[in-house]
Amino acid sequence: MSETELTQSQSIKNNPKIMKAWAFYDWANSVYSLVITSTIFPIYFSIITTSHAKKEFVAETGKWIEVPVRNLITIFGKAYQPDAVYGYSLTLSFFIVVLLSPFLSSLADTIGNKKSFLQFFAYLGATSCMGLAMFTSMNNVFLGILFSITASVGFWGSLVFYNSFLPDIATQDKQDALSAKGYVYGYIGSVILVVICLLLIKILAKTDEQALIYTRLSFLITGAWWFGFSQYTFKYLPQFGNVKDKLPKDLVLLNYKNIFNKHEAHGGFVEVLKDNVSFYIDIARQSFKELFKVGNILFQDKNLKFFLSSFFFYSVGMQTIFLMATLFGKSEINMEQDKLILTLLLIQIEAIIGAIFFSRLSRKIGNKNVISITIVLWIVACLSAYYLNKENPNVEYQFYGIAAIIGLVMGGLQAMSRSTYSKLLPEDSMDNTTYFSFYDVLEKLAIILGTFIFATMIEHYHNMRFSALSMSIFFAIGLILIRFVNLKIIKDKDVL
Repeated sequence: MSETELTQSQSIKNNPKIMKAWAFYDWANSVYSLVITSTIFPIYFSIITTSHAKKEFVAETGKWIEVPVRNLITIFGKAYQPDAVYGYSLTLSFFIVVLLSPFLSSLADTIGNKKSFLQFFAYLGATSCMGLAMFTSMNNVFLGILFSITASVGFWGSLVFYNSFLPDIATQDKQDALSAKGYVYGYIGSVILVVICLLLIKILAKTDEQALIYTRLSFLITGAWWFGFSQYTFKYLPQFGNVKDKLPKDLVLLNYKNIFNKHEAHGGFVEVLKDNVSFYIDIARQSFKELFKVGNILFQDKNLKFFLSSFFFYSVGMQTIFLMATLFGKSEINMEQDKLILTLLLIQIEAIIGAIFFSRLSRKIGNKNVISITIVLWIVACLSAYYLNKENPNVEYQFYGIAAIIGLVMGGLQAMSRSTYSKLLPEDSMDNTTYFSFYDVLEKLAIILGTFIFATMIEHYHNMRFSALSMSIFFAIGLILIRFVNLKIIKDKDVL
Protein backbone atom coordinates (compact mmCIF):
# COMPACT_ATOMS: atom_id res chain seq x y z
CA MET A 1 0.00 0.00 0.00
CA SER A 2 1.38 3.38 -1.00
CA GLU A 3 1.78 6.25 1.45
CA THR A 4 -1.13 8.06 -0.21
CA GLU A 5 -3.42 5.02 0.06
CA LEU A 6 -2.41 4.48 3.69
CA THR A 7 -3.21 8.10 4.53
CA GLN A 8 -6.58 7.80 2.76
CA SER A 9 -7.45 4.61 4.67
CA GLN A 10 -6.56 6.21 7.98
CA SER A 11 -8.70 9.25 7.20
CA ILE A 12 -11.67 7.00 6.38
CA LYS A 13 -11.52 4.84 9.51
CA ASN A 14 -13.45 6.33 12.46
CA ASN A 15 -14.09 9.58 10.60
CA PRO A 16 -17.10 11.08 12.46
CA LYS A 17 -18.62 12.59 9.32
CA ILE A 18 -18.34 9.33 7.36
CA MET A 19 -19.68 7.23 10.24
CA LYS A 20 -22.66 9.55 10.67
CA ALA A 21 -23.34 9.45 6.94
CA TRP A 22 -23.25 5.63 7.02
CA ALA A 23 -25.65 5.40 9.97
CA PHE A 24 -27.97 7.91 8.33
CA TYR A 25 -28.76 5.46 5.53
CA ASP A 26 -30.78 3.53 8.14
CA TRP A 27 -32.86 6.68 8.60
CA ALA A 28 -33.36 6.80 4.83
CA ASN A 29 -34.23 3.19 4.01
CA SER A 30 -35.98 1.88 7.14
CA VAL A 31 -39.17 3.64 6.06
CA TYR A 32 -39.55 0.93 3.42
CA SER A 33 -39.50 -1.82 6.03
CA LEU A 34 -42.22 -0.22 8.15
CA VAL A 35 -44.44 1.55 5.60
CA ILE A 36 -44.28 -0.87 2.67
CA THR A 37 -43.49 -4.25 4.24
CA SER A 38 -45.20 -4.07 7.61
CA THR A 39 -48.05 -1.59 7.71
CA ILE A 40 -49.63 0.56 5.03
CA PHE A 41 -49.00 -1.28 1.75
CA PRO A 42 -50.24 -4.75 2.88
CA ILE A 43 -53.45 -3.12 4.15
CA TYR A 44 -53.83 -1.16 0.91
CA PHE A 45 -53.24 -4.34 -1.11
CA SER A 46 -55.97 -6.08 0.88
CA ILE A 47 -58.42 -3.20 0.30
CA ILE A 48 -57.76 -2.98 -3.45
CA THR A 49 -58.09 -6.75 -3.92
CA THR A 50 -61.39 -6.85 -1.99
CA SER A 51 -64.46 -6.97 -4.22
CA HIS A 52 -67.18 -6.24 -1.68
CA ALA A 53 -68.30 -7.06 1.84
CA LYS A 54 -71.08 -9.55 2.53
CA LYS A 55 -73.25 -9.77 5.63
CA GLU A 56 -72.99 -12.83 7.88
CA PHE A 57 -75.06 -13.55 11.00
CA VAL A 58 -73.10 -14.66 14.09
CA ALA A 59 -75.24 -16.85 16.29
CA GLU A 60 -72.88 -16.55 19.29
CA THR A 61 -73.35 -12.78 19.48
CA GLY A 62 -76.67 -12.36 17.72
CA LYS A 63 -75.14 -9.74 15.44
CA TRP A 64 -74.46 -9.33 11.73
CA ILE A 65 -70.86 -8.79 10.66
CA GLU A 66 -69.28 -7.74 7.38
CA VAL A 67 -67.00 -10.29 5.73
CA PRO A 68 -64.77 -9.16 2.84
CA VAL A 69 -64.99 -11.04 -0.45
CA ARG A 70 -61.69 -10.99 -2.34
CA ASN A 71 -61.02 -10.69 -6.06
CA LEU A 72 -59.00 -13.59 -7.42
CA ILE A 73 -55.86 -12.87 -9.47
CA THR A 74 -55.49 -14.86 -12.68
CA ILE A 75 -51.97 -15.93 -13.67
CA PHE A 76 -51.44 -18.06 -16.80
CA GLY A 77 -55.10 -19.00 -16.83
CA LYS A 78 -55.33 -20.04 -13.17
CA ALA A 79 -57.03 -17.97 -10.47
CA TYR A 80 -55.19 -17.41 -7.18
CA GLN A 81 -56.09 -15.91 -3.81
CA PRO A 82 -54.63 -12.36 -3.68
CA ASP A 83 -52.87 -12.96 -0.35
CA ALA A 84 -51.26 -16.06 -1.85
CA VAL A 85 -50.01 -13.99 -4.80
CA TYR A 86 -48.59 -11.44 -2.37
CA GLY A 87 -46.77 -14.23 -0.54
CA TYR A 88 -45.40 -15.66 -3.79
CA SER A 89 -44.17 -12.20 -4.80
CA LEU A 90 -42.15 -12.00 -1.57
CA THR A 91 -40.76 -15.46 -2.32
CA LEU A 92 -39.64 -14.31 -5.76
CA SER A 93 -38.03 -11.11 -4.46
CA PHE A 94 -35.92 -12.97 -1.90
CA PHE A 95 -35.00 -15.59 -4.48
CA ILE A 96 -33.64 -12.82 -6.70
CA VAL A 97 -31.67 -11.34 -3.79
CA VAL A 98 -30.17 -14.74 -2.87
CA LEU A 99 -29.03 -15.22 -6.45
CA LEU A 100 -27.60 -11.72 -6.79
CA SER A 101 -26.06 -11.09 -3.36
CA PRO A 102 -22.98 -13.37 -3.46
CA PHE A 103 -22.18 -12.40 -7.05
CA LEU A 104 -22.62 -8.66 -6.58
CA SER A 105 -20.68 -8.64 -3.31
CA SER A 106 -17.70 -10.32 -4.98
CA LEU A 107 -18.00 -8.03 -7.99
CA ALA A 108 -18.10 -4.89 -5.88
CA ASP A 109 -15.08 -5.98 -3.84
CA THR A 110 -13.19 -6.83 -7.03
CA ILE A 111 -13.66 -3.57 -8.89
CA GLY A 112 -13.95 -1.36 -5.83
CA ASN A 113 -17.32 0.30 -6.39
CA LYS A 114 -19.47 -0.80 -3.47
CA LYS A 115 -20.90 2.70 -3.19
CA SER A 116 -22.15 2.56 -6.81
CA PHE A 117 -23.94 -0.73 -6.13
CA LEU A 118 -25.41 0.69 -2.93
CA GLN A 119 -26.71 3.68 -4.88
CA PHE A 120 -28.18 1.51 -7.63
CA PHE A 121 -30.19 -0.67 -5.26
CA ALA A 122 -31.25 2.30 -3.14
CA TYR A 123 -32.58 4.11 -6.21
CA LEU A 124 -34.26 0.91 -7.44
CA GLY A 125 -36.04 0.54 -4.10
CA ALA A 126 -36.96 4.22 -3.76
CA THR A 127 -38.37 4.58 -7.28
CA SER A 128 -40.26 1.29 -6.86
CA CYS A 129 -41.91 2.63 -3.70
CA MET A 130 -43.01 5.69 -5.66
CA GLY A 131 -44.17 3.42 -8.48
CA LEU A 132 -46.60 1.74 -6.08
CA ALA A 133 -48.67 4.93 -6.26
CA MET A 134 -49.68 3.86 -9.80
CA PHE A 135 -51.30 0.71 -8.39
CA THR A 136 -54.88 1.95 -8.22
CA SER A 137 -57.19 -1.01 -8.90
CA MET A 138 -57.44 -4.66 -9.90
CA ASN A 139 -56.94 -3.53 -13.50
CA ASN A 140 -53.25 -2.88 -12.80
CA VAL A 141 -52.67 -5.27 -9.89
CA PHE A 142 -49.65 -6.79 -11.65
CA LEU A 143 -48.03 -3.36 -11.74
CA GLY A 144 -48.40 -3.18 -7.97
CA ILE A 145 -46.95 -6.67 -7.56
CA LEU A 146 -44.03 -5.83 -9.87
CA PHE A 147 -43.10 -2.68 -7.94
CA SER A 148 -43.51 -4.58 -4.67
CA ILE A 149 -40.96 -7.14 -5.90
CA THR A 150 -38.46 -4.56 -7.18
CA ALA A 151 -38.80 -2.49 -4.00
CA SER A 152 -37.96 -5.58 -1.95
CA VAL A 153 -34.97 -6.39 -4.18
CA GLY A 154 -33.79 -2.78 -3.89
CA PHE A 155 -34.06 -2.76 -0.10
CA TRP A 156 -32.41 -6.10 0.62
CA GLY A 157 -29.89 -5.69 -2.19
CA SER A 158 -28.74 -2.34 -0.82
CA LEU A 159 -28.29 -3.83 2.65
CA VAL A 160 -25.71 -6.27 1.27
CA PHE A 161 -23.41 -3.38 0.39
CA TYR A 162 -24.45 -1.09 3.23
CA ASN A 163 -23.49 -3.66 5.89
CA SER A 164 -20.19 -4.44 4.16
CA PHE A 165 -19.07 -0.81 4.65
CA LEU A 166 -19.03 -1.17 8.46
CA PRO A 167 -15.55 -2.75 8.80
CA ASP A 168 -14.23 -0.37 6.13
CA ILE A 169 -15.14 2.83 7.97
CA ALA A 170 -14.86 1.85 11.64
CA THR A 171 -12.39 -0.07 13.78
CA GLN A 172 -13.71 -3.06 15.75
CA ASP A 173 -14.02 -1.09 18.98
CA LYS A 174 -16.35 1.39 17.21
CA GLN A 175 -18.46 -1.01 15.14
CA ASP A 176 -21.00 -2.06 17.81
CA ALA A 177 -21.83 1.53 18.75
CA LEU A 178 -22.03 2.63 15.12
CA SER A 179 -24.30 -0.29 14.20
CA ALA A 180 -26.59 0.55 17.13
CA LYS A 181 -26.63 4.19 16.09
CA GLY A 182 -27.86 3.22 12.63
CA TYR A 183 -30.59 1.06 14.19
CA VAL A 184 -31.79 3.96 16.35
CA TYR A 185 -31.80 6.32 13.36
CA GLY A 186 -33.84 3.82 11.36
CA TYR A 187 -36.36 3.20 14.09
CA ILE A 188 -36.97 6.89 14.78
CA GLY A 189 -37.15 7.85 11.10
CA SER A 190 -39.57 5.08 10.14
CA VAL A 191 -41.93 5.77 13.04
CA ILE A 192 -41.98 9.50 12.21
CA LEU A 193 -42.93 8.79 8.59
CA VAL A 194 -45.64 6.28 9.55
CA VAL A 195 -47.17 8.89 11.86
CA ILE A 196 -47.09 11.44 9.00
CA CYS A 197 -48.77 8.93 6.68
CA LEU A 198 -51.43 8.14 9.27
CA LEU A 199 -52.20 11.83 9.70
CA LEU A 200 -52.75 12.08 5.95
CA ILE A 201 -54.88 8.95 5.71
CA LYS A 202 -56.90 9.19 8.92
CA ILE A 203 -57.12 12.95 9.59
CA LEU A 204 -56.91 14.85 6.30
CA ALA A 205 -58.89 12.31 4.28
CA LYS A 206 -62.63 12.90 4.66
CA THR A 207 -63.88 9.99 2.53
CA ASP A 208 -62.75 6.44 1.75
CA GLU A 209 -61.74 7.53 -1.74
CA GLN A 210 -59.59 10.34 -0.35
CA ALA A 211 -58.01 7.87 2.08
CA LEU A 212 -56.91 5.71 -0.85
CA ILE A 213 -55.46 8.76 -2.62
CA TYR A 214 -53.52 9.77 0.50
CA THR A 215 -52.35 6.17 0.88
CA ARG A 216 -50.85 6.30 -2.61
CA LEU A 217 -49.34 9.65 -1.68
CA SER A 218 -47.72 7.86 1.28
CA PHE A 219 -45.94 5.55 -1.16
CA LEU A 220 -44.62 8.59 -3.04
CA ILE A 221 -43.43 10.17 0.20
CA THR A 222 -41.76 6.92 1.28
CA GLY A 223 -39.79 6.68 -1.96
CA ALA A 224 -38.90 10.38 -1.86
CA TRP A 225 -37.80 10.05 1.79
CA TRP A 226 -35.54 7.09 0.94
CA PHE A 227 -34.14 8.78 -2.18
CA GLY A 228 -33.68 12.20 -0.61
CA PHE A 229 -32.14 11.35 2.76
CA SER A 230 -29.78 8.78 1.21
CA GLN A 231 -28.07 11.65 -0.63
CA TYR A 232 -26.38 12.63 2.63
CA THR A 233 -24.96 9.11 2.86
CA PHE A 234 -23.78 9.09 -0.75
CA LYS A 235 -22.18 12.51 -0.43
CA TYR A 236 -19.75 11.51 2.33
CA LEU A 237 -19.46 7.72 2.02
CA PRO A 238 -16.23 6.91 0.14
CA GLN A 239 -15.99 4.75 -3.00
CA PHE A 240 -14.29 2.06 -0.98
CA GLY A 241 -13.32 -1.47 -1.97
CA ASN A 242 -10.39 -3.81 -2.54
CA VAL A 243 -9.64 -3.13 -6.20
CA LYS A 244 -7.80 -6.03 -7.84
CA ASP A 245 -5.32 -5.72 -10.69
CA LYS A 246 -6.87 -8.21 -13.09
CA LEU A 247 -9.86 -6.40 -14.57
CA PRO A 248 -11.36 -6.56 -18.09
CA LYS A 249 -9.68 -4.57 -20.84
CA ASP A 250 -12.46 -2.03 -20.46
CA LEU A 251 -15.51 -2.23 -18.22
CA VAL A 252 -18.49 -2.14 -20.58
CA LEU A 253 -21.43 -3.70 -18.78
CA LEU A 254 -20.95 -1.53 -15.69
CA ASN A 255 -19.98 1.69 -17.46
CA TYR A 256 -22.61 2.88 -19.90
CA LYS A 257 -20.22 5.48 -21.33
CA ASN A 258 -18.00 2.68 -22.66
CA ILE A 259 -20.82 0.95 -24.54
CA PHE A 260 -20.67 3.46 -27.38
CA ASN A 261 -16.88 3.38 -27.78
CA LYS A 262 -15.19 1.42 -30.59
CA HIS A 263 -12.45 0.12 -28.24
CA GLU A 264 -9.92 -0.03 -31.05
CA ALA A 265 -7.02 -0.05 -28.59
CA HIS A 266 -8.36 -3.28 -27.09
CA GLY A 267 -9.21 -5.19 -30.27
CA GLY A 268 -12.67 -3.77 -30.93
CA PHE A 269 -16.02 -3.79 -29.14
CA VAL A 270 -16.67 -7.53 -29.63
CA GLU A 271 -13.34 -8.52 -28.06
CA VAL A 272 -13.90 -6.21 -25.11
CA LEU A 273 -17.44 -7.53 -24.63
CA LYS A 274 -16.14 -11.13 -24.62
CA ASP A 275 -13.54 -10.15 -22.04
CA ASN A 276 -16.28 -8.59 -19.88
CA VAL A 277 -18.59 -11.61 -20.12
CA SER A 278 -15.74 -13.98 -19.21
CA PHE A 279 -14.84 -11.75 -16.27
CA TYR A 280 -18.39 -11.72 -14.89
CA ILE A 281 -18.79 -15.49 -15.32
CA ASP A 282 -15.58 -16.05 -13.36
CA ILE A 283 -16.81 -13.74 -10.60
CA ALA A 284 -20.14 -15.60 -10.39
CA ARG A 285 -18.44 -19.00 -10.32
CA GLN A 286 -15.99 -17.91 -7.64
CA SER A 287 -18.63 -16.24 -5.45
CA PHE A 288 -20.89 -19.29 -5.25
CA LYS A 289 -17.90 -21.59 -4.88
CA GLU A 290 -16.83 -19.52 -1.87
CA LEU A 291 -20.37 -19.64 -0.44
CA PHE A 292 -20.50 -23.44 -0.60
CA LYS A 293 -16.96 -23.65 0.79
CA VAL A 294 -17.97 -21.59 3.82
CA GLY A 295 -21.06 -23.76 4.30
CA ASN A 296 -19.00 -26.94 4.25
CA ILE A 297 -16.56 -25.54 6.82
CA LEU A 298 -19.35 -24.43 9.14
CA PHE A 299 -21.32 -27.68 8.96
CA GLN A 300 -18.23 -29.74 9.80
CA ASP A 301 -18.50 -28.33 13.32
CA LYS A 302 -21.14 -30.27 15.26
CA ASN A 303 -22.40 -27.30 17.28
CA LEU A 304 -22.60 -25.02 14.26
CA LYS A 305 -24.33 -27.73 12.26
CA PHE A 306 -27.11 -28.06 14.83
CA PHE A 307 -27.35 -24.31 15.46
CA LEU A 308 -27.51 -23.31 11.79
CA SER A 309 -30.04 -26.07 11.09
CA SER A 310 -32.16 -24.88 14.01
CA PHE A 311 -31.74 -21.25 12.93
CA PHE A 312 -32.92 -22.09 9.41
CA PHE A 313 -36.08 -23.85 10.58
CA TYR A 314 -37.21 -21.32 13.18
CA SER A 315 -36.34 -18.47 10.78
CA VAL A 316 -38.81 -19.99 8.31
CA GLY A 317 -41.56 -19.32 10.82
CA MET A 318 -40.29 -16.13 12.44
CA GLN A 319 -39.54 -14.11 9.30
CA THR A 320 -42.60 -15.34 7.38
CA ILE A 321 -45.02 -14.46 10.17
CA PHE A 322 -43.47 -11.01 10.49
CA LEU A 323 -43.86 -10.38 6.75
CA MET A 324 -47.44 -11.68 6.59
CA ALA A 325 -48.76 -10.46 9.96
CA THR A 326 -50.49 -7.37 8.57
CA LEU A 327 -52.38 -9.29 5.90
CA PHE A 328 -53.39 -11.84 8.55
CA GLY A 329 -54.94 -9.15 10.74
CA LYS A 330 -56.70 -7.53 7.79
CA SER A 331 -57.86 -10.63 5.92
CA GLU A 332 -58.61 -13.08 8.73
CA ILE A 333 -60.34 -10.88 11.28
CA ASN A 334 -61.00 -7.78 9.14
CA MET A 335 -59.30 -5.55 11.69
CA GLU A 336 -59.63 -1.79 11.24
CA GLN A 337 -56.67 -0.14 9.54
CA ASP A 338 -55.73 2.32 12.31
CA LYS A 339 -55.93 -0.35 15.03
CA LEU A 340 -53.80 -2.72 12.97
CA ILE A 341 -51.09 -0.13 12.26
CA LEU A 342 -51.01 0.96 15.91
CA THR A 343 -50.61 -2.67 16.95
CA LEU A 344 -47.68 -3.13 14.56
CA LEU A 345 -45.98 0.03 15.85
CA LEU A 346 -46.32 -1.23 19.41
CA ILE A 347 -44.84 -4.58 18.32
CA GLN A 348 -41.71 -2.78 17.14
CA ILE A 349 -41.33 -0.97 20.45
CA GLU A 350 -41.94 -4.19 22.36
CA ALA A 351 -39.33 -5.98 20.23
CA ILE A 352 -36.65 -3.64 21.64
CA ILE A 353 -37.85 -4.39 25.18
CA GLY A 354 -37.81 -8.11 24.39
CA ALA A 355 -34.25 -7.96 23.08
CA ILE A 356 -33.07 -6.28 26.31
CA PHE A 357 -35.08 -8.60 28.58
CA PHE A 358 -33.94 -11.86 26.99
CA SER A 359 -30.38 -10.58 26.75
CA ARG A 360 -30.31 -10.12 30.53
CA LEU A 361 -32.14 -13.40 31.13
CA SER A 362 -29.49 -15.29 29.16
CA ARG A 363 -26.86 -14.19 31.71
CA LYS A 364 -28.65 -16.40 34.22
CA ILE A 365 -29.85 -19.36 32.14
CA GLY A 366 -27.70 -19.25 28.98
CA ASN A 367 -28.37 -18.48 25.33
CA LYS A 368 -29.59 -21.95 24.38
CA ASN A 369 -32.30 -21.95 27.06
CA VAL A 370 -33.40 -18.43 26.14
CA ILE A 371 -33.68 -19.40 22.47
CA SER A 372 -35.69 -22.47 23.48
CA ILE A 373 -38.10 -20.35 25.55
CA THR A 374 -38.64 -17.87 22.73
CA ILE A 375 -39.29 -20.68 20.24
CA VAL A 376 -41.88 -22.20 22.59
CA LEU A 377 -43.61 -18.81 22.79
CA TRP A 378 -43.57 -18.60 18.98
CA ILE A 379 -45.30 -21.99 18.84
CA VAL A 380 -47.92 -20.72 21.30
CA ALA A 381 -48.49 -17.69 19.05
CA CYS A 382 -48.90 -19.88 15.94
CA LEU A 383 -51.37 -22.24 17.63
CA SER A 384 -53.32 -19.28 19.04
CA ALA A 385 -53.52 -17.73 15.56
CA TYR A 386 -54.93 -20.98 14.19
CA TYR A 387 -57.76 -20.92 16.73
CA LEU A 388 -58.69 -17.28 16.05
CA ASN A 389 -62.33 -16.97 14.99
CA LYS A 390 -63.53 -13.69 13.47
CA GLU A 391 -67.03 -14.47 14.72
CA ASN A 392 -65.81 -14.32 18.31
CA PRO A 393 -66.66 -10.90 19.82
CA ASN A 394 -63.29 -10.91 21.63
CA VAL A 395 -61.23 -11.75 18.55
CA GLU A 396 -59.52 -8.36 18.50
CA TYR A 397 -58.29 -8.77 22.05
CA GLN A 398 -57.08 -12.26 21.21
CA PHE A 399 -55.17 -10.78 18.27
CA TYR A 400 -53.63 -8.17 20.59
CA GLY A 401 -52.50 -10.98 22.89
CA ILE A 402 -50.83 -12.84 20.02
CA ALA A 403 -49.22 -9.61 18.83
CA ALA A 404 -47.87 -9.01 22.34
CA ILE A 405 -46.21 -12.44 22.32
CA ILE A 406 -44.74 -11.88 18.85
CA GLY A 407 -43.42 -8.45 19.76
CA LEU A 408 -41.72 -9.79 22.88
CA VAL A 409 -40.03 -12.77 21.25
CA MET A 410 -39.20 -11.22 17.85
CA GLY A 411 -36.43 -8.97 19.15
CA GLY A 412 -35.27 -11.52 21.70
CA LEU A 413 -34.85 -14.40 19.28
CA GLN A 414 -33.14 -12.25 16.63
CA ALA A 415 -30.65 -10.82 19.13
CA MET A 416 -29.89 -14.16 20.77
CA SER A 417 -29.49 -15.89 17.40
CA ARG A 418 -26.87 -13.42 16.22
CA SER A 419 -24.90 -13.44 19.48
CA THR A 420 -25.01 -17.24 19.81
CA TYR A 421 -23.79 -17.68 16.24
CA SER A 422 -20.96 -15.23 16.89
CA LYS A 423 -19.78 -17.26 19.91
CA LEU A 424 -19.90 -20.56 18.06
CA LEU A 425 -17.77 -19.35 15.15
CA PRO A 426 -14.25 -20.78 14.87
CA GLU A 427 -11.53 -18.32 15.80
CA ASP A 428 -8.69 -17.11 13.59
CA SER A 429 -9.65 -19.21 10.56
CA MET A 430 -11.65 -16.86 8.32
CA ASP A 431 -12.98 -13.35 8.25
CA ASN A 432 -16.19 -13.03 10.29
CA THR A 433 -17.74 -11.04 7.44
CA THR A 434 -17.66 -14.19 5.31
CA TYR A 435 -19.37 -16.22 8.01
CA PHE A 436 -22.13 -13.66 8.49
CA SER A 437 -22.62 -13.46 4.74
CA PHE A 438 -23.49 -17.16 4.82
CA TYR A 439 -25.74 -16.50 7.84
CA ASP A 440 -27.64 -13.83 5.87
CA VAL A 441 -28.06 -16.07 2.83
CA LEU A 442 -29.34 -18.91 5.03
CA GLU A 443 -31.90 -16.56 6.57
CA LYS A 444 -33.11 -15.43 3.14
CA LEU A 445 -33.42 -19.05 2.00
CA ALA A 446 -35.61 -19.63 5.06
CA ILE A 447 -37.80 -16.69 4.04
CA ILE A 448 -38.11 -18.10 0.51
CA LEU A 449 -39.31 -21.45 1.85
CA GLY A 450 -41.55 -19.88 4.49
CA THR A 451 -43.35 -17.40 2.24
CA PHE A 452 -43.81 -20.07 -0.44
CA ILE A 453 -45.39 -22.54 2.00
CA PHE A 454 -47.50 -19.79 3.62
CA ALA A 455 -48.82 -18.67 0.24
CA THR A 456 -49.46 -22.26 -0.91
CA MET A 457 -51.45 -22.99 2.26
CA ILE A 458 -53.54 -19.85 1.67
CA GLU A 459 -54.26 -20.97 -1.87
CA HIS A 460 -55.21 -24.48 -0.78
CA TYR A 461 -57.31 -23.67 2.32
CA HIS A 462 -58.46 -20.14 1.34
CA ASN A 463 -57.44 -18.70 4.72
CA MET A 464 -54.30 -18.00 6.73
CA ARG A 465 -55.10 -20.03 9.81
CA PHE A 466 -53.62 -23.23 8.39
CA SER A 467 -50.64 -21.22 7.13
CA ALA A 468 -49.95 -20.03 10.68
CA LEU A 469 -50.37 -23.58 11.96
CA SER A 470 -47.83 -24.89 9.44
CA MET A 471 -45.24 -22.44 10.76
CA SER A 472 -45.47 -24.04 14.21
CA ILE A 473 -44.01 -27.24 12.70
CA PHE A 474 -40.86 -25.39 11.65
CA PHE A 475 -40.53 -23.85 15.09
CA ALA A 476 -40.88 -27.30 16.67
CA ILE A 477 -38.08 -28.70 14.47
CA GLY A 478 -35.91 -25.71 15.36
CA LEU A 479 -36.61 -26.31 19.07
CA ILE A 480 -35.49 -29.93 18.85
CA LEU A 481 -32.30 -29.08 16.96
CA ILE A 482 -31.21 -26.24 19.27
CA ARG A 483 -31.20 -28.63 22.23
CA PHE A 484 -28.30 -30.53 20.63
CA VAL A 485 -26.09 -27.42 20.68
CA ASN A 486 -23.45 -27.57 23.39
CA LEU A 487 -22.96 -23.94 24.33
CA LYS A 488 -20.77 -23.39 27.36
CA ILE A 489 -21.98 -20.59 29.63
CA ILE A 490 -19.24 -18.03 30.14
CA LYS A 491 -20.42 -15.45 32.62
CA ASP A 492 -18.59 -12.52 31.10
CA LYS A 493 -19.15 -13.39 27.45
CA ASP A 494 -22.33 -15.36 27.28
CA VAL A 495 -24.53 -12.45 26.39
CA LEU A 496 -23.94 -9.70 23.86
